[in-house]
Amino acid sequence: MGNKQSLNGRLHQIVDELVHQGLTLEQARQEFERQFIVASLRSNDWNFCRSARSLGVHRNTLRNKVSHLGIGVSEGRSRGGVRPLLRRSIPKV
Repeated sequence: MGNKQSLNGRLHQIVDELVHQGLTLEQARQEFERQFIVASLRSNDWNFCRSARSLGVHRNTLRNKVSHLGIGVSEGRSRGGVRPLLRRSIPKV
């Protein structure tokens, strides 16, 4: 129960700071979602299937969110040079 209270206290401080800075709810939500997804991808060595499973979303949903939020290779390099493996569609001839 102490961890929950500690988390709630830290969240309260962060939310107060964001409100004080004038962020909108949408801006705060997007930044939280972005950081949460990057943390999951890092902890799963940028494996989209494992990250999607741990986040409780379909891997295509995760890929769409990554694209929409502009999450890229630079986030992967900040942890020991690990680069995400992104599938690229090959044009059909």
